[in-house]
Amino acid sequence: MNAKRAALESLLFAAGEALSSAELAQVLEVDEEEVRGLIQELAEHYQAGGHGLRLLEVAGGYRLVAAAEYHPYLSRLFLPRAQRLSRAALETLAIIAYLQPVTKARIEEIRGVQVEGVLGSLLEKGLIQEVGRKEAPGRPILYGTTRKFLDHFGLRDLSELPPLSDEAV
Repeated sequence: MNAKRAALESLLFAAGEALSSAELAQVLEVDEEEVRGLIQELAEHYQAGGHGLRLLEVAGGYRLVAAAEYHPYLSRLFLPRAQRLSRAALETLAIIAYLQPVTKARIEEIRGVQVEGVLGSLLEKGLIQEVGRKEAPGRPILYGTTRKFLDHFGLRDLSELPPLSDEAV
């Protein structure tokens, strides 16, 4: 394995989150085209078989993940996360993901309950962010998802969200 590819591998391993080709190019002191070539080589290396890792493109970047066939072993090693998202948080997050930018009032209208606490929790976890203010009386805050949201759910971008059912629309 060449030194640049090994350096790329170590960066992706150590980061623990998706890194963009621009970030990788800056750290490796090469251009993005070379990074994309190194990423392709590394992905093919892991796909060749006999490896417990895979290189995925998510959230506008790349990250190393455990190969799916080894998840049963990992689940035995790691206890279920204490910070799982509640049903209320998942519902609120889904509304934001599909309707962004969206106001708190619109989310509450859809859910039929107040969402102040849930929004605070999602903001704290970095899954949503304030993306602006609506041009309306009171100039309410508009919310949208973050790159961490994409990374958390293993999505390249929002186009990979599953389509809404007819009942949901």
